[in-house]
Amino acid sequence: MGTGRLRGKVAVITGGGSGIGQASALTFAAEGARIALVDRDRSATEATVQRLRADGHDGLALVGDVGDESTVHAHARAIAAHFGGMDVLLAAAGWSTGRSVVDETLADWSAVLTTNLTGSFLWARSAVHAMRERGGGSVILIGSQLAFAGGQSNAAYLASKGAVVSLARSMAVDHAADGIRVNVLVPGAIDTPLLRRAFARVQEPSKAMARSVARHPLGRLGTAEEMAKAALFLASDESSFTTGACLMADGGWLAG
Repeated sequence: MGTGRLRGKVAVITGGGSGIGQASALTFAAEGARIALVDRDRSATEATVQRLRADGHDGLALVGDVGDESTVHAHARAIAAHFGGMDVLLAAAGWSTGRSVVDETLADWSAVLTTNLTGSFLWARSAVHAMRERGGGSVILIGSQLAFAGGQSNAAYLASKGAVVSLARSMAVDHAADGIRVNVLVPGAIDTPLLRRAFARVQEPSKAMARSVARHPLGRLGTAEEMAKAALFLASDESSFTTGACLMADGGWLAG
């Protein structure tokens, strides 16, 4: 077990099989947290939990769709049975299709909102119930710089991330008296499988990546590990007076 900033805490991370979720699982565990990972990719989730256990950490792999209510209820019960509660939620599961509204199908629109928004709602609701019993906790949702700046051909994704920001602000007010803090981590373009898939959808992926890099004043893409460190701040008591906030970790995108 670690002895760091999350010592003795139980952290639930959706989208934990790769990208920001996986990096956060490794970072949180190194700081003492016990980790429950939720992802629909069974092999990636189980492989990440095996990495945690190999390093001596307590990890639980839960496979399923974050936007399915019955699955979330079942997973929440499994977490309660294994760990006895929940102190931190990082809702990092995400999906995008990369289309404008005229090109988007209703099925794909619904798939993006189900993962990004409904999944955040369902897990945040479960977290509030669990955290009330423990006297408080930290809920971290994942936004996007594009929810503030706008962007081409990604209507469903941007709509979902804008709604996530509003959801977090509402929850922050509603549950402050419960000792539950709710914040949004707002990444820029982060070098993750999700971003790589987005670049792969366009005709010239290398040029699209170069444009994205140039849009950041820091002159590069962010890393999942950098986002994990920002999430750690929001998860830990170091952010004890922070709720309803958006932590911009966007390489200067919005400032530029």
